[in-house]
Amino acid sequence: MHTITLSHIQQFSLDQTLGCGQVFRWDHTGDGWWYGVVGMQVIKIRQDGQQLAFDGASVPFITEYFSLDIDLQPILASIDRDPFIDIAMRQCTGLRLIRQPKWECLISYICSTNSNIPMIRRRISTIAEQFGREIIFEGKTYFTFPEPSAITCSGGKTLADCKLGYRTPYVFNTASAIGNIKQWEETISAMPFEAARRELMKLSGVGPKAADCILLFAFQKYEAFPVDVWIRRIMQQHYIRTLNTNAALTGWEYDIIRRFAREHFGEYCGYAQEYLYAARLG
Repeated sequence: MHTITLSHIQQFSLDQTLGCGQVFRWDHTGDGWWYGVVGMQVIKIRQDGQQLAFDGASVPFITEYFSLDIDLQPILASIDRDPFIDIAMRQCTGLRLIRQPKWECLISYICSTNSNIPMIRRRISTIAEQFGREIIFEGKTYFTFPEPSAITCSGGKTLADCKLGYRTPYVFNTASAIGNIKQWEETISAMPFEAARRELMKLSGVGPKAADCILLFAFQKYEAFPVDVWIRRIMQQHYIRTLNTNAALTGWEYDIIRRFAREHFGEYCGYAQEYLYAARLG
């Protein structure tokens, strides 16, 4: 078992970070432990005050994955522009943006369209069980997320068995288009935000919201501001009164919201988005 002792000024809440809906492959047990599959490893982790205890990963991996190497205070100070976001940040103290595996994040948010979190989790789990590699950890079976080449629509195991509905061809076509994961990741990472956003939206099943989620959670492009029904409602109630939330969200309105957020919250508006989203039920 490894441990990390956080400094007294190092804000981090494991529960807020893993429970806010940004990742889909973590489960919380009744005794305080979280279990998740990240890459090729199963990780077990819990927090007691300023101490993290974990198994299945190294200290450098946990530090990078949970963005513990980032000084959160200047980021929060930069987005603390109004009373409403200030309240949201206080409700979700210690929430950090996870550095997610990029390929898995891409497919996760293709599978997230028109869905709630339990359904998204079920779809991702099914894809892993169908095409991933088996890992035994503490006597329980887990599955890694498959490489693009492992996802097929023919043979003994097919994508159709994963019950993704209309998302099935999106996942298959995107897996076929990616090919070399490392090359794709390096290409998107090197692009400026707007260019990377346009490039992602060329992939099957990737719309504006999915692209922004992928850029924010997997590529650490913090100027991304994903807009869903919750964020749209919050923005209408507290920031842009002229929005018509009774009608379907249009691309034009989406752009109004994300550009307002970039101007209002600054270069880390993606952090503001996650705090607003996580505090929505508070």
